[in-house]
Amino acid sequence: MGSVTGAVLKTLLLLSTQNWNRVEAGNSYDCDDPLVSALPQASFSSSSELSSSHGPGFARLNRRDGAGGWSPLVSNKYQWLQIDLGERMEVTAVATQGGYGSSNWVTSYLLMFSDSGWNWKQYRQEDSIWGFSGNANADSVVYYRLQPSIKARFLRFLPLEWNPKGRIGMRIEVFGCAYRSEVVDLDGKSSLLYRFDQKSLSPIKDIVSLKFKTMQSDGILLHREGPNGDHITLQLRRGRLFLVINSGEAKLPSTSTLVNLTLGSLLDDQHWHSVLIQRLGKQVNFTVDEHRHHFHAQGEFNFANLDYEISFGGIPAPGKSVSFPHRNFHGCLENLYYNGVDIIDLAKQQKPQLIAMGNVSFSCSQPQSMPVTFLSSRSYLALPDFSGEEEVSATFQFRTWNKAGLLLFSELQLVSRGILLFLSDGKLKLNLYQPGKLPSDITAGVGLNDGQWHSVSLSAKKNHLSVAVDGQLASAAPPLGPEQIYSDGTYYFGGCPDKSFGSKCKSPLGGFQGCMRLISIGGRVVDLISVQQGSLGNFSDLQIDSCGISDRCSPNYCEHGGECSQSWSAFHCNCTNTGYRGATCHNSIYEQSCEAYKHRGNTSGFYYIDSDGSGPLEPFLLYCNMTETTWTIIQHNGSDLTRVRNTNPENPYAGFFEYVASMEQLQATINRAEHCEQEFTYYCKKSRLVNKQDGTPLSWWVGRTNETQTYWGGSSPDLQKCSCGLEGNCIDSQYYCNCDADRNEWTNDTGLLSYKEHLPVTKIVITDTGRLHSEAAYKLGPLLCRGDRSFWNSASFDTEASYLHFPTFHGELSADVSFFFKTTASSGVFLENLGITDFIRIELRSPTVVTFSFDVGNGPFEISVQSPTHFNDNQWHHVRIERNMKEATLQVDQLTPKTQPAPADGHVLLQLNSQLFVEISAYFGSGSSVIYNFQENYLLSKNSSSHAASFHGDMKLSREMIKFSFRTTRTPSLLLFVSSFYKEYLSVIIAKNGSFQIRYKLNRYQDPDVVNFDFKNMADGQLHHIVINREEGVVFIEIDNNTRRQVHLSSGTEFSAVKSLVLGRILEHSDVDQETALAGAQGFTGCLSAVQLSHVAPLKAALHPSHPDPVTVIGHVTESSCVAQPGTDATSRERTHSFSDHSGTIDDKEPLANAIKSDSAVIGGLIAVVIFILLCITAIAVRIYQQKRLYKRSEAKRSENVDSAEAVLKSELNIQNAVNENQKEYFF
Repeated sequence: MGSVTGAVLKTLLLLSTQNWNRVEAGNSYDCDDPLVSALPQASFSSSSELSSSHGPGFARLNRRDGAGGWSPLVSNKYQWLQIDLGERMEVTAVATQGGYGSSNWVTSYLLMFSDSGWNWKQYRQEDSIWGFSGNANADSVVYYRLQPSIKARFLRFLPLEWNPKGRIGMRIEVFGCAYRSEVVDLDGKSSLLYRFDQKSLSPIKDIVSLKFKTMQSDGILLHREGPNGDHITLQLRRGRLFLVINSGEAKLPSTSTLVNLTLGSLLDDQHWHSVLIQRLGKQVNFTVDEHRHHFHAQGEFNFANLDYEISFGGIPAPGKSVSFPHRNFHGCLENLYYNGVDIIDLAKQQKPQLIAMGNVSFSCSQPQSMPVTFLSSRSYLALPDFSGEEEVSATFQFRTWNKAGLLLFSELQLVSRGILLFLSDGKLKLNLYQPGKLPSDITAGVGLNDGQWHSVSLSAKKNHLSVAVDGQLASAAPPLGPEQIYSDGTYYFGGCPDKSFGSKCKSPLGGFQGCMRLISIGGRVVDLISVQQGSLGNFSDLQIDSCGISDRCSPNYCEHGGECSQSWSAFHCNCTNTGYRGATCHNSIYEQSCEAYKHRGNTSGFYYIDSDGSGPLEPFLLYCNMTETTWTIIQHNGSDLTRVRNTNPENPYAGFFEYVASMEQLQATINRAEHCEQEFTYYCKKSRLVNKQDGTPLSWWVGRTNETQTYWGGSSPDLQKCSCGLEGNCIDSQYYCNCDADRNEWTNDTGLLSYKEHLPVTKIVITDTGRLHSEAAYKLGPLLCRGDRSFWNSASFDTEASYLHFPTFHGELSADVSFFFKTTASSGVFLENLGITDFIRIELRSPTVVTFSFDVGNGPFEISVQSPTHFNDNQWHHVRIERNMKEATLQVDQLTPKTQPAPADGHVLLQLNSQLFVEISAYFGSGSSVIYNFQENYLLSKNSSSHAASFHGDMKLSREMIKFSFRTTRTPSLLLFVSSFYKEYLSVIIAKNGSFQIRYKLNRYQDPDVVNFDFKNMADGQLHHIVINREEGVVFIEIDNNTRRQVHLSSGTEFSAVKSLVLGRILEHSDVDQETALAGAQGFTGCLSAVQLSHVAPLKAALHPSHPDPVTVIGHVTESSCVAQPGTDATSRERTHSFSDHSGTIDDKEPLANAIKSDSAVIGGLIAVVIFILLCITAIAVRIYQQKRLYKRSEAKRSENVDSAEAVLKSELNIQNAVNENQKEYFF
């Protein structure tokens, strides 16, 4: 009953979440009105302007006023364009253009937002993408939809890169709508108390939603308690939110704390953060910004026992005794709702059920704290001395993750000295620098690199030095003797300028990376706006009026309990004592089975087994018996003979078996094994297993499925049978079990339980030992398993159209793939999986190179391992790849692994939604076409959510990788045509004379660049393989893996506004050259295979759509196999095999349509360059780990007997390992 209730509550909670999401999304419905075009001139401002006609007021989209857009006086990374929307609005999209009719445009930029016009926050997607790609010319509009949207009054565009042949130039528009907001300001002593009617409260449901912003790192946001000290508290501590559900009067933390969850970090940044708490029964969702945690409240806590009041901002109710330390919240709350009740509106209307305590106002105050970010170790801020020459005096606050770095240097006059204030190992040190003398330090504080704000006060006057950290005065330095301290006039914060500036600044431990604020010199606050405008001091590599710190350990990407630490630009995982290794503690140091240990050459003994590899299950200790057959032996606590008397159905005996591993670990081990068994011996004397009158069981056992089983050792899972019943040799032929003869003498039913799905035995129940002389005894042997289904599986690929498919590869945060292969082919793709923009690919690039390439949203990356010997030597080779939040690695055999570090601020989630790329081949009849539209309308594509629009949108295309194979006898032929809205195009054709031509036109005002291959007639009926790889103006072409050419384009380097890709006949009139027009009118008749433009696969989209793709098929286009010779049935050669529900031999007659019905993944078989004949891929192991959840797929039922092919495979691997001692590991 409990499980049913839990399932119902989870369903209700899901529905509640969906309903709430619809409410939250209400503001975004039709929220795409242009917001800039109607603004007055005064709403625009900028860092500078080139001239009065280049002012920020001319920066409206599609306008030609003034000089046609905004341009700053100097083009550098410190320029910005700012928009004041007049009030807080919800912004859902932005669009940019270059300066009209000019060579001035921005190619990348940052977007900042603010409520007040200072303390800016950088817009980020998925906590990681920092920048936006801009324009490729002055005319096109580049549009971005913001997910999530921005709620702010001020927006600021910060150009990062621009046209190198011009300067910064921008026209912009933002889209959105009005934002409804109720705000209350609490001063750290005030709070709100809401008392509600008992009848209005649901006993199982609570929903609290709010937004908050604050500069304080601690404070109570929400508190509700009961008369016995039970309470629920939402508390901000050290900039992180804690949700605490506590039972009884106890101090935190304590054993009575049933729930103590933490979400978010650096929440004291004076920016809005959203909180949502949903409860249904004991099922709770806790969401902070984009991060969510779902949990079940355990223990005896009863929400119904709480009082009928809840407080916000503090714990104000008189008589309440709270035994844990707390502070009231100091900051602003927005849109505060409790179970649909608008709490702030009640306070405004002074309703009696809402008590406002202390000083409460209904507008949000804006503390004018202007932070500055020191972006790199080269950053510095140089400021003049305001305090006079007789002292050095400065105060400031800082926050950082770095253990070391210069905070402040001030040179002294008259003597060759300088005052250094720096971090060393997280401690603050004050040093009087004197050349040729040992430094004398004052040390203050500890652990100051914790990301929190810390205050520093430095004073050096006459001959005394002192420093205070967080209000604690450090020991003053001893008197400096008769020499007086005189400032040299300049203070260097965060670092030192280049030596060429003539500064004597010293930075022994490097520059500071982090944030500072509230900087004052000689008691005078530094005006950072004047610094930004160049009228005060000077600086380098700073971001003024913004703190760009981020917490790379929240969420924690260290797996399996790894400890996360971080610096400004990276995080590190300490995997000590976890049983795992690697950059994120992803890889187990233990094998997954006894079979794998034996293959490494180990002998019988105790070993730790990690049955799910990199998954969430911990390793456990067991015994491996490595005789001729390798047995995994898992013990339990019931191996001794146990006797049972005096039981009956009303007073049954229950014996429980506890194993050395958890049930999840046992299940993973059993599922991985080829065969498992347990010997069960049941002794009986006048003790029956079944009631012969009505057939009800009198004794039974329970396995891991928690189901009652009434078959016994040696029998198959038929009801109420033993082995003697199957063999026909029971002592009484009337019964199926010896014990059912009910004789007054000892007998037994003994045998092996070997149905894997029911093992291991966890419980036995006996009810028939209550009669005179009645007795039973039982003994259960250990769980024995042999074989490794993942280790010894194999598949053959004997045509280029062969493949296997699996469910979509889910490796958003971290994943690894390993397999063996052997081949005689020189190249081919092992594995490929696509998302909207993301992809992964593993391929044999050449006979000596294996390559892993991927894109996680910030551009494609490649890792290659090159071997001194050939991989296509018809010998087994082992490939293992891993991709996580820190790096991607590729290892082949025992060659040195290659690593690609992850970008510091790149897209982190690998999002795949298609099958692993299967080679799709198609026959094109006369006049047929496949048209893949990237965008139907250039200006209206902003509202599109299609695959193509999401991929290309209005962006430039400065590089592409094109691969395909073809077979035809017709000339002229158009193989592939890519068009743009600006009359730019790429055509790949066979000319009338049979030559192969590639025609690039990347400038509509110039003739196309033509690359001609006339060494043979390419319309010869043979299969040809083409690779075209363009990087801006350089194009590399490869034909049939042996003809290669590199050319430089003169027509341009970028596609602008890519429109469509056409295979076959061009239907619409296009402004193209004569040869392309002739081929386009003729189209293509023949077979095209494995067509790819970057990660777009038009044939797959046309013939096996997994979601609505913008693709049109005209004429006769059918799936076929380009490998087939003329006159043969091409489709009869294609082979497919699904691992979703079955396994065994490959069915030659299984139709391809049955293989691709939903999102799935395909491993092996894609031939992108040449005919790739894989003789076998063995030991395919895809182990995925995503935020502590095990990726599950249905297990295939397999025969217990190893067939001859597997035996040959084992023999081959064993022989090869005897020759090559290097191959030791197969799974990590």
